[in-house]
Amino acid sequence: MTALLRYQSGLLLRSQRWLAPLLLYATFIGVGVQVGEPVLGALGLTAAALVPVSAWSVRICLTQEPPAARSVVAAAAGRGRAHLAALLTGAGWPVLVGAVAVLGVTVTGDRSGVDPLAALRAGLLAALACALTGAVVGALASRPFVRAPGWSLAALVLGSLLALVTTGSPAKHATTALVTGARTAEVGPPWLACGGALLLAAATAVLSCRATARLE
Repeated sequence: MTALLRYQSGLLLRSQRWLAPLLLYATFIGVGVQVGEPVLGALGLTAAALVPVSAWSVRICLTQEPPAARSVVAAAAGRGRAHLAALLTGAGWPVLVGAVAVLGVTVTGDRSGVDPLAALRAGLLAALACALTGAVVGALASRPFVRAPGWSLAALVLGSLLALVTTGSPAKHATTALVTGARTAEVGPPWLACGGALLLAAATAVLSCRATARLE
């Protein structure tokens, strides 16, 4: 699996397709988060912006290989394992970028009446929950479930929006916890949302890998 992850990461870096979602995330943060604003609200926005970014990143990794190269890798390592490596690569870097953004927002935000370490912990958990929720959207909006590029993009946008506004979504639960905490100055780490996102992402990865092995 390590070799597959290196292969997928190398493809992503050389293609420079990661630039577009990274710039989208930087735009969200630059426009929506101001230096000195209440830290919990800023962390909520920082985490929420990871949903479409992570979904886009996963879709990029699932579609970046030419068909011939994908067939060779599948023959050598197994189609399910190759698909899982693409999923992990697509979901991994948004988590890292989100963690850096959460740290920066925590340092520059207004922490009046809020424990900085508690805010940082809550922000990291919310970022992880949102990144994993976005990864689920990206996996379901890409091959092998949706092959047509136009429909895939439409499903990606709609799925990201629903993930942020639908009751029961881990991303909505995590961001709501931070926004509510900004009003009350109480930090409630979104453990439940993070755990739900992990379970949802794991189930989606299993489903996606099995579907790939059968349909492709």
